[in-house]
Amino acid sequence: MVEKNESIKEHVRNRYSEVARRAESDVESCCNAGCSTGYSPEELQGLPESVVGACAGCGNPTALAGLKEGEVVLDLGSGGGIDVFLAAQKVGPSGRAIGVDMTQDMVDLAKKNADEMGLGNVEFRLGDIENLPVESGSADVIISNCVINLAPDKDRVFSEAYRVLKPGGRMTISDIVTDGELPESIRDDPDAWAECIAGALEEGAYLEKLKRAGFRNVKVLSKRSFMEIVYSVEVEAHKPRS
Repeated sequence: MVEKNESIKEHVRNRYSEVARRAESDVESCCNAGCSTGYSPEELQGLPESVVGACAGCGNPTALAGLKEGEVVLDLGSGGGIDVFLAAQKVGPSGRAIGVDMTQDMVDLAKKNADEMGLGNVEFRLGDIENLPVESGSADVIISNCVINLAPDKDRVFSEAYRVLKPGGRMTISDIVTDGELPESIRDDPDAWAECIAGALEEGAYLEKLKRAGFRNVKVLSKRSFMEIVYSVEVEAHKPRS
């Protein structure tokens, strides 16, 4: 199982390295091809083209997270940085937005974009969301946009998210889930993993894993049709204060 999980991660990493390189070369990629949803024209205005070109989300978690001035926000699977940059605007100079991504090309692209935008309250770290390079109890808010479905060990992801949140912290995530079981032929297809399908859990199982990790007040904020039994959800969950 460990070997299979690492193989999946390597395939996903390679796929998103390609996305990052295409974004830098201005080749049409997922977001400007229209598959990413939830961002308003006003939010995208002023962002470098490579930020928009590298995004591959299924929602807009920053719009639902109720971010406040001075908060520390952590983005799981930050890609080219679009959600980190939007979060940084909301938390202001007294706050901080941190992105973690396991793909070196994405981290490099995000750092380049941050330098281009002159943002001093953002940071990008290379790391696996199953083993976050983040101090325990350091984040007020966690966001994630269509990434947790890519992780083979989602229990570990939610456990790590719970660890790094402050007591009373919250998480708002957009992700892909299913209504029913996917065929084994899809579950075993590396390309289907990289396309955010094979790793998707049934909605009930997804929410139950959040609860088992310790989260409370877990609720679905919205749903959006994707394909057949596969759809996107935006979910909110809270870490108790004690």
